[in-house]
Amino acid sequence: MDQKKSLSEAFLKLVTIMDELREQCPWDKKQTIQSLRPLTIEELYELADSIIDEDWKGIKEELGDLLLHILFYARIGWEQKEFSLQEVIEGISAKLVSRHPHIYGNVVVNNEEDVKQNWEKLKLKEGKTSVLSGVPLSLPAVVKATRLQEKAKQVGFEWENKDQVLDKVKEEMDELQAAIKKESQSEIENELGDVFFSLINYARFLQVDAESAMEKTNKKFIRRFTEIEQYAREEGKQLADLSLEEMDAIWNAIKKQTHGH
Repeated sequence: MDQKKSLSEAFLKLVTIMDELREQCPWDKKQTIQSLRPLTIEELYELADSIIDEDWKGIKEELGDLLLHILFYARIGWEQKEFSLQEVIEGISAKLVSRHPHIYGNVVVNNEEDVKQNWEKLKLKEGKTSVLSGVPLSLPAVVKATRLQEKAKQVGFEWENKDQVLDKVKEEMDELQAAIKKESQSEIENELGDVFFSLINYARFLQVDAESAMEKTNKKFIRRFTEIEQYAREEGKQLADLSLEEMDAIWNAIKKQTHGH
């Protein structure tokens, strides 16, 4: 069977299943865009977890769940006479064509940075009032900071090299220490935020995704800490029975065994 035909049939089958569920299942019939929203966010984070772990089976499953949610919203949009699934598909197709003139037009680009810069210029022509306007307000703070910096970069608001960014990190750390000495909680919070923001910027210059790096560290902490808990249980103790020095020694032993991972 032709691959595109097979794909089309699989997609239409899923659309049909979504329609049937919406019409016949008591739970699906009750859902609204507001009730689906937290579930969609949860599905997206489950996909993000699978990506971090490079769990391809999990990625495949979570992509399916997200695709179902997309069809669900499109079905509700059709019921509300706001838009159809076809309009959603045609809309993104038209957007991709218009924002890739180097593929579908006569624009010449040299690298991916040229593509990003053209993308932002095209969005401004489409009516965006700011290069930052496309960053969702509800994004997690680390992801949002990265996206804001990437957006600003496209119009030239960017340091020239990583040494300049590291200097900025040190400058922000000095300002934080000054705020700590003043014992001003509001200033401490403000300056600590600036430290985080500058570190995220530094991560970009090191070609590291700050959110992924932070999540990998979170997972590493969970793994090591649960091993300390396991050690305490094997010794017939509660974790609280161990001194900080004992816990730190176990931590370092675990770290050495895993070569820092």
